[in-house]
Amino acid sequence: MGKSDFLSPKAIANRIKSKGLQKLRWYCQMCQKQCRDENGFKCHCMSESHQRQLLLASENPQQFMDYFSEEFRNDFLELLRRRFGTKRVHNNIVYNEYISHREHIHMNATQWETLTDFTKWLGREGLCKVDETPKGWYIQYIDRDPETIRRQQEQERKKKQDLDDEEKTAKFIEQQVRRGLEGKELEMPVYTELNRENEEEKVTFNLNKGASTSVAASSKTSSVLGQNALKMVEGAVKRKEAAHSSGQTKEKKKKSA
Repeated sequence: MGKSDFLSPKAIANRIKSKGLQKLRWYCQMCQKQCRDENGFKCHCMSESHQRQLLLASENPQQFMDYFSEEFRNDFLELLRRRFGTKRVHNNIVYNEYISHREHIHMNATQWETLTDFTKWLGREGLCKVDETPKGWYIQYIDRDPETIRRQQEQERKKKQDLDDEEKTAKFIEQQVRRGLEGKELEMPVYTELNRENEEEKVTFNLNKGASTSVAASSKTSSVLGQNALKMVEGAVKRKEAAHSSGQTKEKKKKSA
């Protein structure tokens, strides 16, 4: 009968429901038991095991609250350190990821009533950097691991050493420049007035010697080409005139004959 009930739709639905997160008001932190509905939670509160846990808690309630508070703080900070490191993040994002675990410590069993109170407490204790914004509270984990502190000190020491080396090289270069300038006197430009012996003489400026020479060379080549072209044209004209004159003489001879 037990095996057939195990595969029944009701049993399968109950197992699916028990896997996910349930309502917080049906969770017993003392017994660490999650009930699926109000009737189940009522039956659990009337059970003998729950009554024994209540008797133990009534003897020293502060001890149990301190224990749950410490567990909640350690788990929350461990998640913040592993998941986000030293990044600045909204406290509600971290809390939502923390409560996604099924076996987490509920905040109603700790000394903090709200997440804001817990965030402020982290800031007062120096465990995190907290700041309030219009969007809510943001937290930033302060890593106090000895290995991390040692690594940060080494990085700071290396940066300081690099800066010292840069300053030393800059001072050395400055000294070299000063030594080079000590033996030399700076030549200051001497400004004189323009004296013109003849007022009618034109003042010319030769700005670019290379450009003038290139212009002169190009003008020479163009003039040579122009002369050659003129000679060719003159030769062609003379040949045409000679041919025309010879033709006229032949016609005259034919007529006279």
